[in-house]
Amino acid sequence: MGNLPDDNSVQLESPCLGDNPVNADDDAVQKSHNGKRCGDEEDGHLVYHVGLVLKERYEAVSTLGAGAFGKVLKCIDRDTNEHVAVKILKNTECFGEVAMSEITVLEEINSLDDDNRFACVRMLDWFEHKGHICIVLELLGPSTYEFLRQNKFLPFSVEQIRHMAFQIFRAVCFLHRNKLTHTDLKPENILFVCSDYDLEYNNETGCEVRKLRSLDVKVVDFGTAIFDHEHHESLVSTRHYRAPEVILDLGWNQSCDVWSLGCILMEFYLGHTLFPTHDSQEHLAMMEKFLGPIPSHLLKETRKQCFAHGEPLSCNEQSYSDGYIEKHCKPLKQYMRCGTEEEVQLFDLLTWMLQYDVTRRITMDEALWHPFFNPLRTQKHRCSTDTHVVLG
Repeated sequence: MGNLPDDNSVQLESPCLGDNPVNADDDAVQKSHNGKRCGDEEDGHLVYHVGLVLKERYEAVSTLGAGAFGKVLKCIDRDTNEHVAVKILKNTECFGEVAMSEITVLEEINSLDDDNRFACVRMLDWFEHKGHICIVLELLGPSTYEFLRQNKFLPFSVEQIRHMAFQIFRAVCFLHRNKLTHTDLKPENILFVCSDYDLEYNNETGCEVRKLRSLDVKVVDFGTAIFDHEHHESLVSTRHYRAPEVILDLGWNQSCDVWSLGCILMEFYLGHTLFPTHDSQEHLAMMEKFLGPIPSHLLKETRKQCFAHGEPLSCNEQSYSDGYIEKHCKPLKQYMRCGTEEEVQLFDLLTWMLQYDVTRRITMDEALWHPFFNPLRTQKHRCSTDTHVVLG
């Protein structure tokens, strides 16, 4: 396997640049790479005003987003007169370490993808301001989640999903080839390059909906990205996109990104989260409703004793009701709307991405050559192995 097909991209506006991998209402405590607990006190944020100039260069215009990590500001780069996004981390030891880890990853990505062929956000600069690490990034458009929300959660079409997925898969394949796992793929961390849209009347909703002029996307937020040789924390990913091997504490590798992407594609197709839960056992039970029983050998191997004897998982009524699962989850194939050839291909791809056993789960390399993507490939994209670059 060699070159991946090329994408074109431009730089426009971004409302947010990702957040922490573990939600506030999840069942875990976010940790830094050395295992220290991360503080989330409000006084760790930088206090700023419009017009503040950072590094005698970046003039604050507005707030694009905020979260447990810090803030993202829209700024004018006085040297180029262009808008940029400046991600300002809280001034705590934990977030400083996370920021420096993200900077290391982004520097390597910039170095190895210097012609910007893969859909990963570009870092333009970084510096320190009053104890806060600041990362200057290209300005992008809304996240795919934010666009769904603004568009009344109207699902994307299969053709739209194909276009976006091909770019995302190429980006993640690029990371995986270079011994890096993103670990926090979710719709909030996939941003449209351009925010421009047109309004069109939709017969299904009976009202006007937004249609983006460009479906080009980029992957953002590498704060929890991990190289293969680095220590792997046992808990990664945001709840709804967390792979079963992570929940069962079986250890994880790059294939956890593949599972997350499978959940994301289903969310694009449905318009809503595939597994709407914040409870691990309920999460696994929803997976069983969607995909069938979890293989017994995985339940026997788990280090989580609460799951070791949980067959069938859906029998525990103390933490949730079967009625909730019945209402919110059904077998994969029952979600199919039309049964067209392209839809059948999409669901076949999803079947391979959402395999419980990581040894059976499709890789990103393999996924890019799935028939679902045939319309996007041309002879010029077929390749040699001369661009198989390796991160440091």
